[in-house]
Amino acid sequence: MIETPEARLGRLRTRSMWRGIKEMDLILRDFATRELGAMGPADLDLYESLLAENDHDILGWITGAILTPPRYDALIARIRTGAVGLTRPDR
Repeated sequence: MIETPEARLGRLRTRSMWRGIKEMDLILRDFATRELGAMGPADLDLYESLLAENDHDILGWITGAILTPPRYDALIARIRTGAVGLTRPDR
């Protein structure tokens, strides 16, 4: 069965909300709510690939504690922009 675009967005939103660590639940749920509907197929493919990565790695990329793989640079920058203040107060 072929997945409809609406079903794919729903699946990606759900995967964004139910992660392995609470910080990623907050950050990716916010990003998915703001951005997924406007993303094209190639961006959705990349985001889906990101969701398959380890949560601790993704959080490290977002916080800058770990060097982001080049393929995710632009996507992580978009996620990071919206993540300010979600898991700790703005500094």
